[in-house]
Amino acid sequence: MNPLKIDLSIYKKFNFKYPPVGIKYLFDKPEGIKQLDTTNISFCEMPKEAGIKGEAFYVTKENDICYGKITLGMEDPPPFAESGQIGTELGCFNEPRVNSRYYLSIPMFKKRTVNYVVFAPLDKINFDPDILFIAANPTQFETIMRAMTYSSGEIYESKFTLVFGCSWLFTYPVQSGKVNYAPALLEFGMKGKEVYPDDYFVISIPYHWVATITNTLKEMNWTPASYTDGRENFIKREQGILQDFIKRYT
Repeated sequence: MNPLKIDLSIYKKFNFKYPPVGIKYLFDKPEGIKQLDTTNISFCEMPKEAGIKGEAFYVTKENDICYGKITLGMEDPPPFAESGQIGTELGCFNEPRVNSRYYLSIPMFKKRTVNYVVFAPLDKINFDPDILFIAANPTQFETIMRAMTYSSGEIYESKFTLVFGCSWLFTYPVQSGKVNYAPALLEFGMKGKEVYPDDYFVISIPYHWVATITNTLKEMNWTPASYTDGRENFIKREQGILQDFIKRYT
């Protein structure tokens, strides 16, 4: 794994309840890192688990009890899953045909290209992560997303599905190069397993964006006056700026 080249300490300023986690996809077994010591966990729970343990660990398909291993290309989906049987039984969909559509569109890595996945909490990230995964409350979420667009003009864009949220959090950002996010409660398994509070957002920042967002957080005003002055002062400031430009250019 390539060493970490950017200082991520700015994220400590958020005082996150759940530390950000660096995720790395590997073909070969990582050296110097222990395998997660449980096989009763899903991929969507693993970032939280890294924060709880406070240490880096790696996982294989044997650690996952759900279908994250399928979206990561570690294992083929069984025919009964592709036909939509599981989602119907769980009460997610009214017919198997609805669930089966997901298998036509969800992002997946090429088969057997990822054999190991490393998870490391913020203080233990010493490698260049493929994804910086963050679970944030609404205020923290807004700041991070504003840091994405502040110096780039990038449009906020979320892609997510009721099930297979792992594909959009762990696979799609790397394949697309786009930051992806969603309210945690929108993912059926996450909500059922009580991974994060219902008012939390989950954000996956691919390596393409880590430096931009991190450096912008270091220079951007996290709490503009417009956010704290109240409605009347906001309108006064906004109208004052508008009138200044009208006088200048008309």
